[in-house]
Amino acid sequence: MEPEFHRIKRLPPYVFEHINPIKAKARAQGVDIIDLGMGNPDLPTPSHIVDKLVEAIQNPRTHRYSASKGIPGLRKAQAAYYERRFGVKLNPDTQIVATLGSKEGFANMAQAITAPGDVVLVPNPTYPIHSFGFIMSGGVVRSMPAEPNEAFFQVLDRAVRHSIPKPIALILNYPSNPTAYIADLDFYREVVDYCRKHQIYILSDLAYAEVYFDDNPPPSILQIPSAMDIAVEFTSMSKTFSMPGWRMGFAVGNEKLISALTRVKSYLDYGAFTPIQVAAAAALNGPDDCVGDVREVYKTRRDVLVDSFGRAGWDIPPPPATMFAWVPVPAQFAHLGSLEFAKLLITEAAVAVAPGVGFGEYGDNYVRIALVENEQRIRQAARNLKKFLGEGQGANVTGIRSG
Repeated sequence: MEPEFHRIKRLPPYVFEHINPIKAKARAQGVDIIDLGMGNPDLPTPSHIVDKLVEAIQNPRTHRYSASKGIPGLRKAQAAYYERRFGVKLNPDTQIVATLGSKEGFANMAQAITAPGDVVLVPNPTYPIHSFGFIMSGGVVRSMPAEPNEAFFQVLDRAVRHSIPKPIALILNYPSNPTAYIADLDFYREVVDYCRKHQIYILSDLAYAEVYFDDNPPPSILQIPSAMDIAVEFTSMSKTFSMPGWRMGFAVGNEKLISALTRVKSYLDYGAFTPIQVAAAAALNGPDDCVGDVREVYKTRRDVLVDSFGRAGWDIPPPPATMFAWVPVPAQFAHLGSLEFAKLLITEAAVAVAPGVGFGEYGDNYVRIALVENEQRIRQAARNLKKFLGEGQGANVTGIRSG
């Protein structure tokens, strides 16, 4: 027998499998680890959403199997959100499907549209499911630049001209995890025009649509009218409403793609627990001041991170959006690579970050820092780092680059 299953062999060890045991060991020894690694929101879900969940769960009828594509009221609420926020009209019956978070939606869309050997264009670095959803489905991934600039289009054109077979899909993610890049409508317009010409689908991850720090809310690719011909967009309630454990998201857009995803999901799940869907609809239909409050918390944390870490000797490029900072590994540690540097931070500074290599090989000179601790804890992390950096650690550190 083969020692490992075919699809498992295509997956490298998850990078946090290297980090988590080191964190666990340090904590077992009584070390107070300040964890800025996993993007796991720490803010409570707004009370009116929790109250609606409690109300709905009192009805025994909601304890039965739910609807795989999402209950009608939830899909209508998502359609209303898109019209209110982006000016985009969606048919709740044919252009919207509820997902168990955007991650599940991406993975099942990959299952729905990918044949063995199909080529998909994916940013590098990027959120892992953007690549591995297609790898697990038998696809072949070609790397694209993450930054939405002129170089992006040069690589896109080269990839399309030289890929055999021709790419079936292009993945976009703005605001981006982990880089926090933001795209504008001019960029989307050019991408849509190119992909329509070459008959390439676009899958856009808009999970961080509401986590931005200036006066210009990130747009949706579906604001480009012709995008509906080829594009589907994924959103999540995890960050917007501090609902990560609720696992609630959406795919919206092109009817053919939505139909394919809906059909695959109908074989795999019965949808989220109905009271969660009812509460999610209440969140989308309810007051949005809580969304602004979440945004302000992350903005304050970002500013504290940039200021305190900068004073400690580590310059942090201020992210314009998302709940992450994408930060170059300090020069004196660059020879280690991001994984070994992240390990060193845990053992020497009691601070955990996410190694950039976990988001693609082109991220290995960076780490991702998540804004998931309060301002006091972020300042404490900075004090730990100041001591660590001030002691000249790293000047003679050697290590094997992992990744």
